[in-house]
This record gives sequence, structure tokens and C-alpha cells, in this order.
Amino acid sequence: MKTYSRSKQLRISLTSDKRNGNTIAFVPTMGNLHDGHIQLVRRAKQIADKVVVSIFVNPLQFGVNEDLSSYPRTLAADKEKLFSEGVDYLLYPDVEEIYPHGMNKQTLVMVPDLSDTLCGEARPGHFSGVSTVVTKLFQIVQPDIAIFGKKDFQQLAIIEKMVKDLCMPIEILGVETARDVDGLALSSRNGFLTEQERLIAPKLHKVLQECRNAIACGFDSYQELEQHCLEKLKAAGFDPDYFSVRDAETLQEVTPATEQLVILAAAKLGRPRLIDNVTLTLNPSQDWGMLATH
Repeated sequence: MKTYSRSKQLRISLTSDKRNGNTIAFVPTMGNLHDGHIQLVRRAKQIADKVVVSIFVNPLQFGVNEDLSSYPRTLAADKEKLFSEGVDYLLYPDVEEIYPHGMNKQTLVMVPDLSDTLCGEARPGHFSGVSTVVTKLFQIVQPDIAIFGKKDFQQLAIIEKMVKDLCMPIEILGVETARDVDGLALSSRNGFLTEQERLIAPKLHKVLQECRNAIACGFDSYQELEQHCLEKLKAAGFDPDYFSVRDAETLQEVTPATEQLVILAAAKLGRPRLIDNVTLTLNPSQDWGMLATH
């Protein structure tokens, strides 16, 4: 595995690969790699000739009171994991490499509508930071395929729209959420959970599943369901930001034209903020309100 801290050096190597007809898959990360990240890497290796992984804790997507300074940084251990998986290239730039003129003078990439709701409402500016840094990394790597986890459903939707709107010749591939045996979605922030909080954390996914099952059985009073699930999370010890049933394509309210639902939740549990989601496909052969699980 070749490692680079400067984008120019990586570009030189990738230019040679592309001239030789190799396809490039890219997995952008913020490091502190876990099995969920490794799942993305393994998928990348299945579908491309060369795999590039980046590790960059992006300050532009963190709010004033968020955990940038304490975000776990484990570069040595991350390198070992990526090497053992046969990754071809690792890019680990510093802030000055990505934002050479400072973040205050950085051109921003904004994806309207999708960025303004859910986590975007709870974390103003977050998705502008995400879409900006992903655009910069795409420009550096110029991959054929970029791979993201579906745990952050909203982020994936934003990146897909951004790539389409800006005519980027990149295929975006979403990979199913990696989970622990008790259903908790894997996350770098799970390490901040106390022993007691770790026992509570799987309840987030359980409540999402219960909501999906209720809708699949024909219960279509979504606001009532959302409120009920919020109360269940609070009773379990969470401090929820939102619990919402949305159209999976638009992230807006469900309409009779909706073909797929997504149920999303974000909640603080002690120190970390956890996110998760489940989806539900509407059965086109049935009347509105008759649903089948996905």
C-alpha cells in the first residue's frame, strides 16, 4: 500500500493506473476504522482494479460545539487494517493540504433541499462541509466509483444528487449498514458510549424496526407514530434530535406517489450522537396504505 499526504503525488500514481486501463474505486473516511469501513473497502476491491482510501477529519463539517478536537484519530491502526485488506493507495492529507487558503475563503458546494432537513436542520452547515470536502476529494482522486455506507442515508442522498447535478462522471455505490450482533449500527462514535449506554444503544434500531413493522401492518398515521417513537427513545434514555418517516427519494413528507419510505432517527446517548435508518418499499400492486417490508 502506497501512502500519500500530498494530493499531487497520489494523482501521479493514479494517472499511470488510468493509462493502463485500471478502474479506480474510492472510499472516503474520517479514520478510526471499524468493520463497517472494512466492508466498504472489500466491496471496492470486488468491483475495481485499484482502491483508494482517504482519511481526513474534515473541520468544515463540524459545528462550533461539536466533537472535532476529540474525534478519535488512530492513523497507525488504520494503516494496518487497510494494508491487511490490500488497499492500493491511502491519502491522509492535513487541513492545509485540503484548505490551503483557509476555510473562511473556501468555495462551498451546497445541495439545496436535501441538506436543509433532518441532520441538516439539527447541524447547520454540516452538509455544506461534507459536500465541499467530498467534491475536493473527488477532484483529487477522480475515481470511477465512490463507495459510501447507507447508515448516513441523508449524506448518501446528498452526494448522489451532487454528482448528478454537477455532471461528475462517478458512480456512487451505497453499501448496507454494518451492525453489531445486537443491531447497533457500527460507528466511530460508539467508542464514546459508557458500558451502560452501550446496553441501551441498540434500542435505537429496535424502535426504527418497530415503526417500520407498524407501517407495514397498515398504520399510516405517520405523525402519531413519530411522536410515539420519540417518547420511546426518551424513556430509554436517549435525547433525540428527530424521528421521521420520509420519502426515500426526496426526504420530504410521504405522498401517494411515494414508492419507498425511509425512517430516520438521530439521538444523543450520553456523549455521542447516534444515527440510523430503515427502509420500506411500497407495494405498487396494492392500494395506497398497503405496504410490504423491505
